[in-house]
Amino acid sequence: MGSRLINARAETVAEKPSFRSAFRKRRCLVLADGYYEWVRNGEAKQPYHISLHSHSPFAFAGLWETWSEESGSTYSTCSIITCAANKDLEQLHHRMPVVLEGADYGIWLTDGATKDELLELLKPAANGIFNAHPVSNFVNSPAHEGPNCTTHLRP
Repeated sequence: MGSRLINARAETVAEKPSFRSAFRKRRCLVLADGYYEWVRNGEAKQPYHISLHSHSPFAFAGLWETWSEESGSTYSTCSIITCAANKDLEQLHHRMPVVLEGADYGIWLTDGATKDELLELLKPAANGIFNAHPVSNFVNSPAHEGPNCTTHLRP
């Protein structure tokens, strides 16, 4: 089951049994320089690559967990926390990953942070900081990696 828990909702992460322990004890930063969102256009879905205007890396608010199988094997997973989308990105999807400000990394990662301090960080990113560009369906296959995934389509 743990492998299916890729997103945690900011509104319920502190209470949901599948995430509350990790929210208290196993928070992490998930580093990225962009992410994808798909927009339905009739029968087709158009992928978009979303990155900061500055093209700098950033960090999602994440949680990690270790799971044990009946065989005795263990594996680790992480989930990204999502929140309502900001005004700039809501036309692509109604939710977005929580992107933490650099100044908030320490609060997110500290064991001494209170529940209220942590929940206060789980909000949409500021408007005006992201680019969202349509990209080729090349990105739709997990077998594809590399710069071709972020090649922007011409309008």
